Amino acid sequence: MFVDLNIKGSSLENNLVMANECLGYGWNHINFSYNQNDFKQALGFKDDLLNSLDDKISFDYTLEIKSDNVNEIRKIARKFRNKSSCISVVGGDLKVNRAVLENVQIDVLSRPYLKRFEGGMNHVLAKQAVNNNVAVELCFRDVLRSYLSYRSKVISNFKDIYTLYRKFDFPLILSSGAESVFDLRTTLDFISVFKHTGLTDVEIEKSFKTSAEILEFNKNRDKMILKGVRRVDDET
Repeated sequence: MFVDLNIKGSSLENNLVMANECLGYGWNHINFSYNQNDFKQALGFKDDLLNSLDDKISFDYTLEIKSDNVNEIRKIARKFRNKSSCISVVGGDLKVNRAVLENVQIDVLSRPYLKRFEGGMNHVLAKQAVNNNVAVELCFRDVLRSYLSYRSKVISNFKDIYTLYRKFDFPLILSSGAESVFDLRTTLDFISVFKHTGLTDVEIEKSFKTSAEILEFNKNRDKMILKGVRRVDDET
């Protein structure tokens, strides 16, 4: 199952265009991501989008928090936790990276390497990602839209994260981060690019599975007692 949890959401019309393009490119599920200022408004036309797509491709919303204030991130995550199938925080700032990976209410640390000369992760943060089941997201757009030395630096940052991933096995997801149809690629092209950055077929397949597991976990989050332990209502 090909799952992308980070396609930039906008209007109903633009989302329809993006969804249909993804359908033609082989994607099975997409999440439209909105920041904390636009998320509530997007919920207002979610049903219209569902009716327009008519089950041709499944979709949901990701809340993508953008802030360098750790306390604000915590408050926003608590406020929207039950309204979102995925909560992601844009990283790059080390204090943000650390706070996100320590917070079990957050699903994804997106782009910990953003605007950095290294991956934005270390052994301590990798262990926190494992302990709190917070996924680390690498974004296809960061490769697609970069050139020459900057692209080399992005790929180098990816490889730093791969090294930690193979040692600690924290959740890792891959997304397009697409802002328009021009950022979208077929699933085969998407896989090919990440293979060239150093991931194996097995690791890429596992990343799609991890994305799907985030969605499934959050469907039952209110019934979760511990990771892997779910409360079952007695129907007898």
